[in-house]
Amino acid sequence: MAQSAQAAVPIQVLRHQVPLELDQAASSWVLTSTALVLLMTLPGLALFYGGMVRRKNVLATVAQSAASAVVVTLLWFIAGYSLAFGKAASPGLDAVIGGFQALFLDGVRVDTAHSLAKGLPEFLWIAYQMTFAIITPALIAGAFAERMKFSAFLLFVVLWHLIVYAPVCHWVWGGGFLGRAGVLDFAGGAVVHVNSGVAGLVCALVLGPRRGFGRDNLAPHNLVLTMIGASLLWVGWIGFNAGSAWAADGIAAAALISTLIAAAAGGVGWTALEWVERKKPTLLGLVSGAVAGLVAITPAAGFTDPKGGFFIGLIGGAACYGGAVWLKRKLKYDDSLDAFGVHGVGGLVGAILTGLFANAAINPAAEGASVLKQAWGLLAVIAWSGVATYGILWICKLTTGLRVTKDEEIEGLDLTQHGEALHDA
Repeated sequence: MAQSAQAAVPIQVLRHQVPLELDQAASSWVLTSTALVLLMTLPGLALFYGGMVRRKNVLATVAQSAASAVVVTLLWFIAGYSLAFGKAASPGLDAVIGGFQALFLDGVRVDTAHSLAKGLPEFLWIAYQMTFAIITPALIAGAFAERMKFSAFLLFVVLWHLIVYAPVCHWVWGGGFLGRAGVLDFAGGAVVHVNSGVAGLVCALVLGPRRGFGRDNLAPHNLVLTMIGASLLWVGWIGFNAGSAWAADGIAAAALISTLIAAAAGGVGWTALEWVERKKPTLLGLVSGAVAGLVAITPAAGFTDPKGGFFIGLIGGAACYGGAVWLKRKLKYDDSLDAFGVHGVGGLVGAILTGLFANAAINPAAEGASVLKQAWGLLAVIAWSGVATYGILWICKLTTGLRVTKDEEIEGLDLTQHGEALHDA
């Protein structure tokens, strides 16, 4: 009798949960995509950024990507997932932030699913979304490479994840006010790229330029590493964009082909302008353009056809060249590795063009897309990311301190922050 009574007790689910209706094909694809997106940070972004700094700062730069993975994984487990994808008790509060029911993943079971992805085990959904949360602050690091204290970076990542990333993620993907308003962001144009790009610009402005900026040779120390990193990003982006269909279906296939075309078009767009202006096409420009095309297609990937992917990538590559070269030259700020120039500008361009190229024949969710809706969503993300990032930097400045000393910067962050350095073979 006791066993029968116990079996009759209904399973209690959290507000965001539904019983799992396992889709094995979708789950297999998202498992694969989770590995691909993690590959984008480790080692993709680490190598991409590590090759672009000077030799005395390469280990410190790679360490920032590794630290982002470590810190954000734990934060996502503790509170980030609950804040981003949980549901608040009040509908009004739920428009801006998730709930606290799933702290430490309490209440998550092998037989539960998130209401947004009923066919995926919730643990898989959590892991996949976590990989997006990991790469976002790692992208910001490109704006202040070679001059921020490692202790400040760690504190910055903790605060930025909880105060900026988790709320913006909820606004767009977790049932918040931007998603409800019809703002389209298939795989992270606003949540990841605009969010990190704007934060990077604020960081670059607050920390100020590297010593010798505009005077000394600050050229990359190893573009082979950057090429390898860009290649890993390109491959990983398949999981980033096609994986965001959360199913092995036609929308995932459309996102895949548009992503690959946009990357190639972005490389053409950037390199064409560089070739005209500088008379020679560079490897750095070619791979930066490909990444720019990938950034630009991210918000539109599952909403547009291949022709849209081509135009978004081409325009995105050209626009990011303008942001990374012309805008930075004009305004004289030191965005070390072009976090804003590529991710901020590319994300903005891609998100706006999503309103123009979104096609309901590809994805019915694109019905009603408009440039105005996209612009409204971008303004909200820009405002919150910019203001909150500025406040977080001041907290860091008053506690850990923000910037290494002049002597430490001259010696290099590898030795002064980590006690390690590259040595000749």
